[in-house]
Amino acid sequence: MKVLRYTIILKEEPEGGYTVIVPSLPGCVTYGKTVEEAKKMITDAIKGYLKSLKKHHEPVPEDTTSLITSIDLKMGRGFAYA
Repeated sequence: MKVLRYTIILKEEPEGGYTVIVPSLPGCVTYGKTVEEAKKMITDAIKGYLKSLKKHHEPVPEDTTSLITSIDLKMGRGFAYA
């Protein structure tokens, strides 16, 4: 059995819970109320995404070059935060 590894990004939502995306699978997005639920949901979403690719004879991308980082922005005076 082949094991595929995908980078996931969990974003905590202001109203609670977590949105999860898979950068190497465009449009593969889901939500969970807890980190554990979000990880379960994205596992199911990835499996469905890969089944759809196979059904449509499309290549299955592998996550071999993901780089997750952040940047700091200095904002000038008068910049209003939402």
